[in-house]
Amino acid sequence: MKTTGIHHVTAVAGDPEANRRFYTTVLGLRLVKRTVNFDDTATYHLYYGNETGAPGTTITFFPFEGARAGRPGRGQAVATAFAIPEGSLDYWAERLAASGARVHGREARFGADVLSFEDPDGQPLELVAASSPVEPWREGPVPESRAIRGFYGVTLHSDDPEATANVLDVLGLDRVGSEAESEDGAARVRYVATGDRATVVDVLHRGPPRGRPGVGTVHHVAFRAADEDEQLAWRDRLSDVGQFVTPQKDRQYFRSIYFREPGGILFEIATDGPGFTADEPVEALGSDLKLPSWLETDRERIEAALPPLGEVGASDAFDDENAGNGENAGNGENAGNGESTGSDAIGETEGATTDGGEQR
Repeated sequence: MKTTGIHHVTAVAGDPEANRRFYTTVLGLRLVKRTVNFDDTATYHLYYGNETGAPGTTITFFPFEGARAGRPGRGQAVATAFAIPEGSLDYWAERLAASGARVHGREARFGADVLSFEDPDGQPLELVAASSPVEPWREGPVPESRAIRGFYGVTLHSDDPEATANVLDVLGLDRVGSEAESEDGAARVRYVATGDRATVVDVLHRGPPRGRPGVGTVHHVAFRAADEDEQLAWRDRLSDVGQFVTPQKDRQYFRSIYFREPGGILFEIATDGPGFTADEPVEALGSDLKLPSWLETDRERIEAALPPLGEVGASDAFDDENAGNGENAGNGENAGNGESTGSDAIGETEGATTDGGEQR
């Protein structure tokens, strides 16, 4: 039994509207679902992916407006990488620079070209020029020939890289090689799953700093299970090797189990189905606020408490005709400094471990 790769990545954001605009308007992903954090209904849970939000394409966010900034570091997933078509890295470097995003530059990694940058909250992201069978969101603002095609993989900064490697081995990923990081010489060890997309997990053998949960950090990484039977088999297998695994949780669009691996990173195993069309058709995905049945009676109160979230439209158009002058590349003036996130509103997600709450 082997997982075929990454199902989704969930992270913490600040302003939900700024988050929506960046991921839809700049990155060209589709908002495939807008719902709420089931344990904190004043907070959205936003999902972005390809046309249908297929497994291996979806990055999700809990936007805690006004919460304090986190710090990516040891004990966390510290970068999420998307696949883009070969030959499109120049386009993306120019597009991101024109958007005002903090762009860190390019490097070669395991034979592939990688562009590192940050979202408005300082969330570390990467674009990797690599083949992918994923169909992009064709109705988005990015030309299809350049558009994001799901995840490439994630980078983990483990507290205990060898212990994390053992868990990845249990999940069925194979170690394929290692390289020294250009910035500090730390070892980056690569593991690859058996599927056709979102298969790469890199583990850093690096010391401090320790990660701090909060805005701009990944909360957890979810791996794929074909169905509930396979998921429950995973629960038994992981429990047999000493992992504390939660009972199965109903997340409406998939079923989930969670465990915190010995390196400190929260992992989830999520089923491929039922998918985001469970409560709205493909053409309408992300259009309306969707609530589980047990929250519907509270819809009026919930909608009144949520901050405004716009619709993708003409006012969202991102003009990249002048992209390429590089004037905004790397200056970071508008990205991720965390100066306005002094609240402790994120505290509930910091304290959570493996009890299976919605913060998972």
